[in-house]
This record gives sequence, structure tokens and C-alpha cells, in this order.
Amino acid sequence: MTTTSRVSFAAAALAAGSVLLLSGTAFAHVSVQPVGEATQGGYATINFKVPNERDNASTTQLEVNFPIDQPLTSVMPQDIPGWTVNVEKTKLDKPLTVHGKQINEAVTKVTWSGGKIESGKFQQFPLSVGKLPENADRMVIKAVQTYDNGEVVRWIEEGKEGAAEPQNPAPVLKLTAAKGDDHHATGAKADDKNTGDKSGDEAKDGHDEASAAHSSDTTARVLGVAGIVVGLGGVAFGVASRRRTS
Repeated sequence: MTTTSRVSFAAAALAAGSVLLLSGTAFAHVSVQPVGEATQGGYATINFKVPNERDNASTTQLEVNFPIDQPLTSVMPQDIPGWTVNVEKTKLDKPLTVHGKQINEAVTKVTWSGGKIESGKFQQFPLSVGKLPENADRMVIKAVQTYDNGEVVRWIEEGKEGAAEPQNPAPVLKLTAAKGDDHHATGAKADDKNTGDKSGDEAKDGHDEASAAHSSDTTARVLGVAGIVVGLGGVAFGVASRRRTS
């Protein structure tokens, strides 16, 4: 192998390794996704996806922190075999009214511990949450991942628009706008229109059938009268012929 070939091969290997390294980093973040949609002002089930990034350690704890300025009055975890969950609440400076009931506390932290996520694997941590913010398009939920070798990774950095992604970005839950009744109203109008058109067509078909029946009845009557006239003519002709013969 020539010197030029060796240099080219080394450069290619370095580039490939860099791509793999960057790709692994990009896809190894702690993230949060809704099951279906997370609608503004509504309730949703969300999943925190936690991959294990270390080859020589296992993840043994996950802590997620909800923003106090976007208080959640209801947070219900789903049981995960081998894991213990703890939900913490904080007293609100200003009470909230939800479904006619005054709420003085909001959930600000949920911690899972006691389990293990081994190297090369991931675990999902589901929560049912609400009431989601009504005037925001996202929630930044900071997370802390702990390994059994004592290492702690804080996924708390908030990304900025137009800037590169931070090294340890915080999970972001995207919120969709609540859907109104316009679509249903439009659908109902369309159905009414279709029903009206169908009724008109049926009425038209009925009118055509009645007209056809009336025409057939008139034709039959005309033919019947014509037959009677022809019959009477034949009788008169026969009587006249008999008279001539006599």
C-alpha cells in the first residue's frame, strides 16, 4: 500500500469513526414523547426514554423535574417491575382551580430508582400528566440520570433557536393546540348538504316515476277509448251490411 493510499484510508476511517461517535451521542439523550398527542390545556400519557450510554456501568436512577411556572396538578406513574417511584409535590404561591376544586400543590419531581438499565439497553418511564399548560407550545422537563459507578449526568441544558444543540439537552415535551368544534360543524354541514341533495334526488326520482306512471295511464286510456270507437264502428258496419242484404 502506498503512502498516499495509507493516508486516504486513515482519513476515511477517522471520518467514519467521527460520524459514528456523533451519531451515537445525538441519539443517546434522555427524551420525552407523548403517547398520541399532548394537547394544550388537556391531559396526556408521556414516556421518558432513557438509554444507557456507558459500556462499564448501568443506569440505576432517573429523576425528572417539572417546571414550577407550568404546574401540573395530576401526575400518575405506571408501575414498572423492579423500579420504585416517588412523586414529590411543592406548595403553590398562587392556588389553582381545577374542575371547580382549589389546588394548593403541584407535582414538581418524580424519581425512579432500584432498577437497572444495562449497557446497550433502554427503559421507558410512563406518566399520566395534566392539566397541561394552555398558553405554551412546549414544556422543558429537566432530568438527572445516575449510574451505579456514581456518575451523574444532568440533562438540564435548554436549547436556543439558531444555536447548536447543547451537550446535555433537557427533554422537551411539545404541546399541540387544542382542536375546536369547527371541523365537526363543517362535517355536520356537509352531511346536511349531502342529505339535502340526496332528498332532492329522491324527490326528483319520485316525481319522474309518478310522471311516467301518469303518462302510461293516459296512454292506456286513449288506447281503450280508441278500441271502443273501433268496436262501435264495426258493429254499425255490420248492421248496415245486414240491412243492405235484406
